[in-house]
Amino acid sequence: MADIVGDDNLRLLWERLRESRGDATFLEFQNRDGAVTTHSYRAFDDEINCTANLFLSLGVQPGETVAVQMHTCPEFMLCLFGLAKIGAIAVPMNEQYLKPEAAFVLERTGATCAVVEAEFAGLYAELSQTGDYLPKGLLIARASRGKADWPAAARRAHEQGGAVRCFDAERAAQPAVLREERPLSSNDPAEIIFTSGTTADPKGVVLTHANLLYSGLYGCWETSLASRDRLLTTMPACHSNFQLAALTPVLVAGATLIVVEKYSASRFWQQVRDYRATVAQCVAMMLRTMMVQPVQPGEQDHCLREMLYFLSVTDEEKEAFERRFNVRLMNTYGSTETVCWVLTDPPVGPRRWPSIGRPGLGYEVRIMADDGREAAVGEAGEIQVKGVPGRTIMAEYYHDPEATARTFTEDGWLRTGDRGYRDIDGWFFFVDRKANMIKRAGENISTTEIENVLVEHPAIEEAAVIGVDDPVRDQAVKAFVLPAEGASLDAEEVRAWCAERLAAFKVPEFVEFVATFPRTCSLKIEKKLLR
Repeated sequence: MADIVGDDNLRLLWERLRESRGDATFLEFQNRDGAVTTHSYRAFDDEINCTANLFLSLGVQPGETVAVQMHTCPEFMLCLFGLAKIGAIAVPMNEQYLKPEAAFVLERTGATCAVVEAEFAGLYAELSQTGDYLPKGLLIARASRGKADWPAAARRAHEQGGAVRCFDAERAAQPAVLREERPLSSNDPAEIIFTSGTTADPKGVVLTHANLLYSGLYGCWETSLASRDRLLTTMPACHSNFQLAALTPVLVAGATLIVVEKYSASRFWQQVRDYRATVAQCVAMMLRTMMVQPVQPGEQDHCLREMLYFLSVTDEEKEAFERRFNVRLMNTYGSTETVCWVLTDPPVGPRRWPSIGRPGLGYEVRIMADDGREAAVGEAGEIQVKGVPGRTIMAEYYHDPEATARTFTEDGWLRTGDRGYRDIDGWFFFVDRKANMIKRAGENISTTEIENVLVEHPAIEEAAVIGVDDPVRDQAVKAFVLPAEGASLDAEEVRAWCAERLAAFKVPEFVEFVATFPRTCSLKIEKKLLR
């Protein structure tokens, strides 16, 4: 198939970047302690080659999977591209995984080795000694004092002859020229990203070299990204937000990527200004926490021309944020499975908030009613996406043909499971995720609608709503409420607030107050844990 990617691959991309952008700054990385390191394209490619050679020395073969569990850092990117250069497959592990979740992914993918930060090493050392996990060993990265920073389980495994090594030291000992150039195709898998699994077991989304390259080309179109741009992100490296909407567009453009390892509401906007970012990423939690920070002098003095955003907050929140910081939000919609933000505000021209945009280049989008027909204008239904598997949308779910088949319609459209509608002019609007629908006595209730009403209360900082079993009405509505700092309210006040603004059948029957919410690494509330 001839398309915009052709038969390019990630190794060729880095070869071209080395030649055309070698001395330009690729990465400015600020770790959680505030220390900053800078990497040129040429220097980073040297480190990628050292990493690839390390994997070659371990006997990693084309098509083998390697697990990577780290916070957002240069070492994560070295592993992603080092493996891609030799035809192996990276498996990013959510940085919040515990033993059962890590074991699930290792079993599903058959990962032959893992590269993890010191804080996660004990978990993987235990797994490698209790089952047929990681036959080619465990590499521990970002241990500043070497083995002294290893957890006891990792040191014990090493002392007992286990294949536990120092990633940083062994990478540094490798040559900066790739020792072996294996055949690569754009259709080869480059990584398997497991969905966050907020409501069910995660599934492994297979992304090819073509998928990653296309996401870069698409992101450049979407944000008008050029080599002079500086894109700032605090998104977790294991997530598609970071990889497909920040990292790959920066690479395709030959721009500069600014990575802040840990988001801080009190420091983020000053970082945007100090780093002279022209594009930045934002999610609802960030927007809301920034708005409660004290106003600082010069907040509107910045270089930002676009803030990538995902789904909507209230009209009042959006207007207040844009007015305070003198920036506009680019609303978008997509998923790991769709690869790119398939619905997006256009890079130029009018926008129609709270619309999530129109279909972007290379995609078709339709709304399908529950009875199987294409929905009329203004009628809500499932958002479905048409693309090319392995090119513009995911190749498949890894080793799960049944889930893959369920995700695609007979005529080849990807089912998102999300609900939306379109207007007469072709702008799309998001209603809710299918997983966020409560069925109560025959009525469909959107948890998002209730959550939006709850957070409008001045004493409520954040809220999450789920359905709980009800022997009479199928499901009842339960709200989890995080009060604002210093505020006090009770369940009756919460229900009364909702009763004034929602139909009676939508008012929460149960209210539980919480001090914090469990979150995925992409900062979404992990509702399956609330259940």
